[in-house]
This record gives sequence, C-alpha cells and structure tokens, in this order.
Amino acid sequence: MSSRYKKAFAKLADELFSVSQENDIANAWKQDEKAFEDLFRSLYQPLCKNANMLLNDSDEAEETVQNVFISLWEKRREMEITISIKSYLYKAVRNASLNRIKHSKVRKQYVEEQQYLSPSIPATEISIQNELQAQIQKAIESLPEQCRLIFKFSRFEELKYSEIAEQLGISIKTVENQMGKALKIMREQLRDYLVLIIFIIHSQLLS
Repeated sequence: MSSRYKKAFAKLADELFSVSQENDIANAWKQDEKAFEDLFRSLYQPLCKNANMLLNDSDEAEETVQNVFISLWEKRREMEITISIKSYLYKAVRNASLNRIKHSKVRKQYVEEQQYLSPSIPATEISIQNELQAQIQKAIESLPEQCRLIFKFSRFEELKYSEIAEQLGISIKTVENQMGKALKIMREQLRDYLVLIIFIIHSQLLS
C-alpha cells in the first residue's frame, strides 16, 4: 500500500465515519461485507497507532493490524465475541503485537545460538541436524491447518494454551485436543528418525 494511498485512505475514513456510527457498524460486520469494510475504515488508523506504540515500527504495525482484520473476517462465523468489537480488536492487536515481539526475540536468540555453536559442531553432525530439521518441518506442514497453527503457536512462539485459545477464539480444551493430535501425528511421521533425535540429544549433553 503506497504512502499516498494510505493518507487518502485515512482522510476518507476520518471524513466518512464518526464515533456515533460505531455501534451500527459493530452490529452488522459479521453478516455484511460492506459493514466489515466500514469497521475496518473506522478503526484501522487508531489500531495502527496503538500497535506502533508497542512495535515502534509503522510497517510492522500496519501488517499486524491487517492480519488481525483478515483473521477476524475469515473466522467470523465460528467466533463468539462477548465484548464490543472495538474492545476485541484493540485487545487482539495488542496480543498480536506482543506475539510478534516475542517471536522476534526467539528468532534473534536462535540466530545468536547458531552463530555460537556452528564453528564447533562437526560437519557430520551439522548434516544430521539439517536432515532432522527438514523432516520435522515436513511433518509440521503435513498437519491439518488448525492443528498446525496451534502447534506453531505453542512450540515456536511459546504461547500458553490459554493465550492460543484467546488468539484463535476457541476453547482451551480444543487447543489441548489439537496439540495432542499434532504430537501423535508428529510421532508417527518422525518414527524413522528417532535414532537421529537421540543422537543429537546425546551429542548436546556431552558437549
């Protein structure tokens, strides 16, 4: 989205939508695409500002807000929101921003650890690790969509089950069931690589 379009978009939103319209918009967004578009226009800029306060990056803030709206629209039929849509969106954007910060820290830590470990790891072990990593990624991608998303939230972004449930608008029990399903599928997919996993763990314990 170009900067000129963003400015025109923001100006149009400010001119067309006032606070007095908010309740009418909120009540219709699930059934009417136009109402959802109105909701987007009325809250997009304020939500971006809110996200930017946490992320300190306007591009990431906009991407975060856009992803929240996309998720809201795609899951609108199964989601049960018990608070006002405005409050929900502010909370969802805040959670998504915090998740992005956490994921960035985890990724940075992983890169630093790899830079530290790589020089001292034998070439054979690096090859084994690469093979295992490829097979794990393949197994993850074979999971059903919701199962895969919950698994990644839990294992890669280190979210609690309650946080995942809130993020996806589902029950904690559903998260638990989906994680159990994911682990069962992963064990089945990786059964031929258990020896490699044991080898890597053993090597790390001895190092």
